[in-house]
Amino acid sequence: MNKIEEVNELIRSRRSLFFPQFDAEKTIDDEIIQNILENAAYAPSHRLTFPWYFRVFSGEGRNRLAEFQSSLYKQKADERGDFSQDKFELLKSRPLECSHVIAIGMRRDPKLSVPEIEEVSATAMAVQNMYLTASAYRLAAYWGSGGITYMEEAKPFFELKPEDKLLGFFYLAHNKMSKWPQGKARSIDGHVVWVKE
Repeated sequence: MNKIEEVNELIRSRRSLFFPQFDAEKTIDDEIIQNILENAAYAPSHRLTFPWYFRVFSGEGRNRLAEFQSSLYKQKADERGDFSQDKFELLKSRPLECSHVIAIGMRRDPKLSVPEIEEVSATAMAVQNMYLTASAYRLAAYWGSGGITYMEEAKPFFELKPEDKLLGFFYLAHNKMSKWPQGKARSIDGHVVWVKE
């Protein structure tokens, strides 16, 4: 059966929706989150290293994430002398404005059998599968990489080793918009060169 029209529609209707579009009052069923994660696992991975690693925060677990990231931010900002109360409060409140927050980790193949960039790329492809599945459910979702994402001190909390990477957070909530937003047509002009001879 030819599914190309459905594939085109799903890819072209994928959207990042942000906190103003999140309905924090409703909780996404864990079965849906499980499906999103299972689809992530179908991403391609060179040498089948499957480097993606996800830590899902829901319910009271969101408070653990909120406390950890706001405290780590404060510690590091105090050391640098650039603490912002607004940023601290944002890091403390954001996880509670979602149904689920999925920390996106890349666990390096112990054998170093492929270059690191390939492990990061495979993890990004897994996240794209998550995005597409979330869009199919018409859930609000986006991948954010701010806050504590690139702090080495954050890794142990997410069970990541020094050679691993924390690549950000996938925020999920029910969508409170009455109509799914339409994307803008995107041209591939200037981004593609055909070589036929």
